[in-house]
Amino acid sequence: MLAVRDLHTYYGGIAALRGISFDVPRGGLVALVGANGAGKSTTLNTISGLLAPRHGTIRFEGRDIAGWRAERVAALGLVQVPEGRQIVAPLTVEENLLVGAYTRRDGGVRADLGGVYDRFPRLAERRAQIAGSLSGGEQQMLAIGRALMARPKLLMLDEPSLGLAPLIVQEVFRVVAALKEQGATILLVEQNARKALAIADYAYVLEGGEIGQAGPAAVLRDDPRILEAYLGRGA
Repeated sequence: MLAVRDLHTYYGGIAALRGISFDVPRGGLVALVGANGAGKSTTLNTISGLLAPRHGTIRFEGRDIAGWRAERVAALGLVQVPEGRQIVAPLTVEENLLVGAYTRRDGGVRADLGGVYDRFPRLAERRAQIAGSLSGGEQQMLAIGRALMARPKLLMLDEPSLGLAPLIVQEVFRVVAALKEQGATILLVEQNARKALAIADYAYVLEGGEIGQAGPAAVLRDDPRILEAYLGRGA
Protein backbone atom coordinates (compact mmCIF):
# COMPACT_ATOMS: atom_id res chain seq x y z
CA MET A 1 0.00 0.00 0.00
CA LEU A 2 2.82 2.41 0.89
CA ALA A 3 6.30 2.32 -0.66
CA VAL A 4 8.91 4.87 0.43
CA ARG A 5 12.12 5.01 -1.57
CA ASP A 6 15.36 6.96 -0.97
CA LEU A 7 13.60 9.65 1.07
CA HIS A 8 15.63 12.71 2.09
CA THR A 9 14.15 15.46 4.26
CA TYR A 10 15.96 18.52 5.59
CA TYR A 11 15.39 21.17 8.23
CA GLY A 12 17.20 24.05 6.61
CA GLY A 13 20.69 22.72 5.91
CA ILE A 14 20.40 19.81 8.36
CA ALA A 15 19.55 16.36 6.97
CA ALA A 16 16.86 14.72 9.12
CA LEU A 17 16.23 11.76 6.78
CA ARG A 18 19.12 10.33 4.77
CA GLY A 19 17.72 8.13 2.02
CA ILE A 20 15.35 5.83 3.93
CA SER A 21 13.28 3.19 2.15
CA PHE A 22 10.54 0.96 3.55
CA ASP A 23 7.17 -0.64 2.72
CA VAL A 24 3.81 -0.97 4.45
CA PRO A 25 1.73 -3.83 3.01
CA ARG A 26 -2.05 -3.72 2.99
CA GLY A 27 -3.41 -5.12 6.24
CA GLY A 28 0.00 -5.03 7.94
CA LEU A 29 1.26 -3.29 11.05
CA VAL A 30 4.72 -1.85 10.47
CA ALA A 31 6.68 -0.18 13.27
CA LEU A 32 9.37 2.49 13.02
CA VAL A 33 11.37 2.44 16.24
CA GLY A 34 14.37 4.39 17.40
CA ALA A 35 15.67 6.90 19.90
CA ASN A 36 14.66 10.55 20.16
CA GLY A 37 15.94 12.49 17.15
CA ALA A 38 16.25 9.40 14.96
CA GLY A 39 13.82 10.79 12.37
CA LYS A 40 10.65 8.88 13.22
CA SER A 41 8.24 11.80 13.42
CA THR A 42 9.96 13.49 10.48
CA THR A 43 9.19 10.39 8.43
CA LEU A 44 5.47 10.54 9.20
CA ASN A 45 5.30 14.28 8.70
CA THR A 46 6.96 13.93 5.30
CA ILE A 47 4.60 11.18 4.21
CA SER A 48 1.54 13.12 5.34
CA GLY A 49 2.61 16.32 3.57
CA LEU A 50 3.46 18.42 6.62
CA LEU A 51 7.09 18.48 5.44
CA ALA A 52 8.37 18.52 1.87
CA PRO A 53 11.07 15.99 0.95
CA ARG A 54 14.15 17.15 -0.91
CA HIS A 55 14.47 13.85 -2.76
CA GLY A 56 12.76 10.47 -3.02
CA THR A 57 9.37 8.95 -3.76
CA ILE A 58 6.37 8.15 -1.57
CA ARG A 59 3.99 5.83 -3.41
CA PHE A 60 0.56 5.32 -1.87
CA GLU A 61 -1.53 2.76 -3.74
CA GLY A 62 0.79 3.23 -6.72
CA ARG A 63 0.62 7.04 -6.86
CA ASP A 64 3.65 9.18 -6.03
CA ILE A 65 2.45 11.68 -3.42
CA ALA A 66 5.84 13.14 -2.43
CA GLY A 67 5.46 16.86 -1.96
CA TRP A 68 1.66 16.86 -1.94
CA ARG A 69 -0.11 19.21 0.44
CA ALA A 70 -1.37 17.61 3.65
CA GLU A 71 -5.07 17.98 2.83
CA ARG A 72 -4.62 16.16 -0.50
CA VAL A 73 -2.78 13.33 1.24
CA ALA A 74 -5.49 13.00 3.91
CA ALA A 75 -8.20 12.96 1.25
CA LEU A 76 -6.61 9.83 -0.20
CA GLY A 77 -7.19 8.03 3.11
CA LEU A 78 -3.72 8.39 4.62
CA VAL A 79 -4.49 9.74 8.11
CA GLN A 80 -2.05 10.67 10.87
CA VAL A 81 -2.56 10.75 14.63
CA PRO A 82 0.06 13.36 15.55
CA GLU A 83 2.50 13.29 18.42
CA GLY A 84 1.04 15.18 21.37
CA ARG A 85 -2.56 14.41 20.29
CA GLN A 86 -3.31 17.97 19.07
CA ILE A 87 -7.01 17.79 19.82
CA VAL A 88 -9.13 20.94 19.51
CA ALA A 89 -9.23 21.76 23.21
CA PRO A 90 -12.22 24.21 23.29
CA LEU A 91 -14.54 21.79 21.46
CA THR A 92 -16.43 18.92 23.06
CA VAL A 93 -15.40 15.31 22.65
CA GLU A 94 -18.12 14.69 20.08
CA GLU A 95 -17.29 17.84 18.15
CA ASN A 96 -13.66 16.72 17.95
CA LEU A 97 -14.75 13.35 16.59
CA LEU A 98 -16.96 14.98 13.98
CA VAL A 99 -13.99 17.11 12.88
CA GLY A 100 -12.37 13.84 11.82
CA ALA A 101 -15.24 13.23 9.39
CA TYR A 102 -15.21 16.78 8.02
CA THR A 103 -14.25 15.81 4.45
CA ARG A 104 -16.63 12.85 4.22
CA ARG A 105 -19.73 13.07 2.08
CA ASP A 106 -21.22 9.62 2.76
CA GLY A 107 -24.10 8.79 5.05
CA GLY A 108 -22.21 6.62 7.54
CA VAL A 109 -20.82 9.28 9.87
CA ARG A 110 -23.29 8.69 12.71
CA ALA A 111 -22.81 4.94 12.52
CA ASP A 112 -19.03 5.38 12.68
CA LEU A 113 -19.44 7.74 15.63
CA GLY A 114 -21.28 4.97 17.45
CA GLY A 115 -18.47 2.59 16.55
CA VAL A 116 -15.88 4.90 18.10
CA TYR A 117 -17.96 5.14 21.27
CA ASP A 118 -18.20 1.35 21.38
CA ARG A 119 -14.42 1.11 21.06
CA PHE A 120 -13.79 3.87 23.62
CA PRO A 121 -16.58 3.77 26.25
CA ARG A 122 -14.90 6.58 28.20
CA LEU A 123 -15.39 8.90 25.26
CA ALA A 124 -19.06 7.98 25.15
CA GLU A 125 -19.38 8.91 28.82
CA ARG A 126 -17.68 12.25 28.15
CA ARG A 127 -19.14 13.09 24.74
CA ALA A 128 -20.38 16.52 25.90
CA GLN A 129 -17.27 17.33 27.93
CA ILE A 130 -14.76 19.95 26.75
CA ALA A 131 -11.89 18.03 25.22
CA GLY A 132 -9.20 20.13 26.88
CA SER A 133 -10.38 18.92 30.30
CA LEU A 134 -9.73 15.24 29.50
CA SER A 135 -6.80 13.32 30.94
CA GLY A 136 -3.80 12.61 28.71
CA GLY A 137 -4.94 9.05 28.10
CA GLU A 138 -8.46 10.13 27.23
CA GLN A 139 -7.08 12.73 24.84
CA GLN A 140 -5.01 10.04 23.11
CA MET A 141 -8.13 7.89 22.71
CA LEU A 142 -9.91 10.94 21.31
CA ALA A 143 -7.11 11.57 18.81
CA ILE A 144 -7.27 7.95 17.60
CA GLY A 145 -11.06 8.07 17.45
CA ARG A 146 -10.95 11.30 15.45
CA ALA A 147 -8.63 9.64 12.92
CA LEU A 148 -10.91 6.61 12.66
CA MET A 149 -13.82 8.92 11.83
CA ALA A 150 -12.00 9.73 8.58
CA ARG A 151 -12.19 6.04 7.58
CA PRO A 152 -8.44 5.81 6.93
CA LYS A 153 -7.00 3.38 4.42
CA LEU A 154 -3.69 3.70 6.25
CA LEU A 155 -3.50 4.90 9.85
CA MET A 156 -0.24 6.51 10.99
CA LEU A 157 0.31 6.74 14.74
CA ASP A 158 3.05 9.03 16.04
CA GLU A 159 4.26 8.10 19.55
CA PRO A 160 0.82 7.09 20.91
CA SER A 161 2.26 6.11 24.30
CA LEU A 162 4.21 9.33 24.88
CA GLY A 163 3.66 10.80 28.34
CA LEU A 164 1.03 8.28 29.41
CA ALA A 165 0.83 6.22 32.58
CA PRO A 166 1.73 2.51 32.20
CA LEU A 167 -1.86 1.28 32.53
CA ILE A 168 -3.03 3.74 29.86
CA VAL A 169 -0.16 2.68 27.59
CA GLN A 170 -1.40 -0.91 27.85
CA GLU A 171 -4.91 0.22 26.89
CA VAL A 172 -3.66 2.21 23.89
CA PHE A 173 -1.66 -0.73 22.57
CA ARG A 174 -4.60 -3.04 23.14
CA VAL A 175 -6.67 -0.79 20.90
CA VAL A 176 -3.95 -0.69 18.22
CA ALA A 177 -3.63 -4.48 18.30
CA ALA A 178 -7.41 -4.83 17.97
CA LEU A 179 -7.43 -2.52 14.94
CA LYS A 180 -4.75 -4.68 13.36
CA GLU A 181 -6.77 -7.84 13.99
CA GLN A 182 -9.73 -6.21 12.27
CA GLY A 183 -7.67 -5.68 9.12
CA ALA A 184 -6.46 -2.09 9.50
CA THR A 185 -3.22 -1.05 7.82
CA ILE A 186 -1.05 0.75 10.37
CA LEU A 187 2.30 2.54 10.39
CA LEU A 188 3.35 2.94 14.03
CA VAL A 189 6.11 5.29 15.16
CA GLU A 190 7.07 4.51 18.72
CA GLN A 191 9.99 5.03 21.09
CA ASN A 192 8.71 2.21 23.32
CA ALA A 193 10.30 -0.51 21.22
CA ARG A 194 9.18 -3.31 23.53
CA LYS A 195 5.50 -2.47 23.07
CA ALA A 196 5.82 -1.74 19.35
CA LEU A 197 7.67 -4.95 18.51
CA ALA A 198 5.16 -6.99 20.54
CA ILE A 199 2.29 -6.13 18.16
CA ALA A 200 4.00 -5.30 14.84
CA ASP A 201 4.41 -7.65 11.89
CA TYR A 202 7.56 -5.98 10.59
CA ALA A 203 9.82 -3.24 11.93
CA TYR A 204 12.49 -0.79 10.87
CA VAL A 205 15.02 0.72 13.27
CA LEU A 206 15.85 4.37 12.53
CA GLU A 207 19.28 5.61 13.57
CA GLY A 208 20.34 9.17 12.74
CA GLY A 209 17.90 9.50 9.86
CA GLU A 210 18.84 6.16 8.29
CA ILE A 211 17.46 2.62 8.48
CA GLY A 212 19.88 0.77 10.73
CA GLN A 213 18.09 -2.57 10.91
CA ALA A 214 14.93 -4.13 9.54
CA GLY A 215 13.13 -7.43 9.77
CA PRO A 216 10.15 -9.31 11.18
CA ALA A 217 9.24 -7.82 14.55
CA ALA A 218 9.48 -11.21 16.25
CA VAL A 219 13.10 -11.54 15.06
CA LEU A 220 14.11 -8.02 16.09
CA ARG A 221 12.63 -8.61 19.55
CA ASP A 222 15.33 -11.25 20.10
CA ASP A 223 18.19 -9.30 18.50
CA PRO A 224 20.84 -8.59 21.18
CA ARG A 225 21.59 -5.17 19.69
CA ILE A 226 17.92 -4.17 19.88
CA LEU A 227 17.60 -5.55 23.40
CA GLU A 228 20.55 -3.52 24.65
CA ALA A 229 19.95 -0.31 22.72
CA TYR A 230 16.18 0.01 23.07
CA LEU A 231 14.90 -2.43 25.69
CA GLY A 232 17.67 -2.15 28.30
CA ARG A 233 20.44 -4.51 29.31
CA GLY A 234 18.17 -6.47 31.64
CA ALA A 235 15.81 -7.49 28.84
